[in-house]
Amino acid sequence: MLENLEHMRENFKELEKKLADPEVLSDTEKFKKVSREYNQLKPIVEKYTQITDAEDMINENNELLKEAEDKEMIDLLKSEIDENKKNLEKYNEDLKILLIPTDPNDHKDVIVEIRAGAGGEEAGLFAGNLYRMYHMYADKQGYKTEDIDVSSQGIGGMKEATFIVRGEGAYSKLKYESGVHRVQRVPETESGGRIHTSTATVAVLPEADEVDIKIDPNDIRTDVYRSSGNGGQSVNTTDSAVRLTHIPTGLVVTCQDEKSQIKNKDKAMRVLRARLYEIEEQKRQKEISDNRKSQVGTGDRSERIRTYNYPQGRITDHRINKTIYQLDDFLDGNIEEMIESLITEDQTRKLKTMGED
Repeated sequence: MLENLEHMRENFKELEKKLADPEVLSDTEKFKKVSREYNQLKPIVEKYTQITDAEDMINENNELLKEAEDKEMIDLLKSEIDENKKNLEKYNEDLKILLIPTDPNDHKDVIVEIRAGAGGEEAGLFAGNLYRMYHMYADKQGYKTEDIDVSSQGIGGMKEATFIVRGEGAYSKLKYESGVHRVQRVPETESGGRIHTSTATVAVLPEADEVDIKIDPNDIRTDVYRSSGNGGQSVNTTDSAVRLTHIPTGLVVTCQDEKSQIKNKDKAMRVLRARLYEIEEQKRQKEISDNRKSQVGTGDRSERIRTYNYPQGRITDHRINKTIYQLDDFLDGNIEEMIESLITEDQTRKLKTMGED
């Protein structure tokens, strides 16, 4: 392990030099790649440096202690040794977490798909609540959102919605939102005041680059049609909406958010690429034995992950048995506390798995 850390430190120094290299600075893609590697290594190298510094201080003070005769100096040296030993213990625990293998998709932008589930019109309203919640969360995190396809349903509800969230680390946070979300509340239209249970499904996909997934143009059938619903002046007047069908898998993606047919096709291709990438990722995960045991239920869109209970004003995440009693605040996009708890639990499980290997 020590040898690996020394290698990381040397690699970090090389990356630091590259970031100052005019050739790298002039190449946007290369600069992004080097910057990403640099930022991934930086916290590990900094923590490792703290460890070696603390070890050096302990060794130096132990040597001085052998020659010290003055009681005040002896007490001071012992106090510094104890303090550095406590720091060293903490630094080593911190380093273990930093060395947990990261998801290679964590830095990517994401494509979020929300679909109304069981519950009719109430499920559509809940899907609309989730759509608003994630947009508000993205805004608070400094991420950018871009709608791809939104299918309205009734008053304020939606049948389904697909949108992109752009920002460094977006997938590392939002990947924990994949699954079935359940709401328990009294519908506004329910005169009897009975509590109804409805569901909506959320899928969070890392946006795949062309290098991640190669799509044969011959495998794509493209259909264009007239847009419907809210939009610009071109809605219902031009054939700008696009439907892509991936013939080998039967996957269908639609996009009508843009007035331009070309832009809609480009957005639809990005969603299709992400879905195909997800299929490949699921195959890869199945080949890794016990991998699911080290995860906090990420990626399985059929898993019931969370309940939003309006009468009690609570949100409960069933994967980590955590409940927050600030429902309105949560639905306004303040979901970071829950996400951080999921990340911590995920790290704890992975640490345990690493210890068992």
